[in-house]
Amino acid sequence: MPVADDLTLRLSRILDAPRADVFAACTRPQELQRWWGPKGFSTPHLELDVRVGGSYRIAMQPPGGEVFFLTGEYREVTAPSRLAYTFLWDPPDADDVETLAVLDLEDLGERTRLDLTHGRFATPARFELHEAGWGETLDRLQELLSAKNSAAKGRA
Repeated sequence: MPVADDLTLRLSRILDAPRADVFAACTRPQELQRWWGPKGFSTPHLELDVRVGGSYRIAMQPPGGEVFFLTGEYREVTAPSRLAYTFLWDPPDADDVETLAVLDLEDLGERTRLDLTHGRFATPARFELHEAGWGETLDRLQELLSAKNSAAKGRA
């Protein structure tokens, strides 16, 4: 359940995949491209330099809409347990500020607990937009990892 504490978003999910697989899905371009963005969005192009000080740029396209970009810099990369990066829309909304997204991954064996902290947002409206977007985005990650896990078990 999301929590709004001083306009900082906190979400948790239990994902059906080992922690190393979840970290890879968040840091490998070909995997991130398969699940990034809310339902119906596509990621036509992305560039990732996953290292402290490295940058990223993700092209996002809503259904029937124009492409826009998300950019930022990696602040912490601790495989396979933690990823932190700045988050800024390009072009930004008038109420956007640069925020920090932190993903903490807890090893639960064949499953992983993902805790997301993202904020601080400038307005309740921007908080709510990101709450909905992250919820759908993490649903897509869960679907991808569950399908990969089921396929791997079927081959075993």
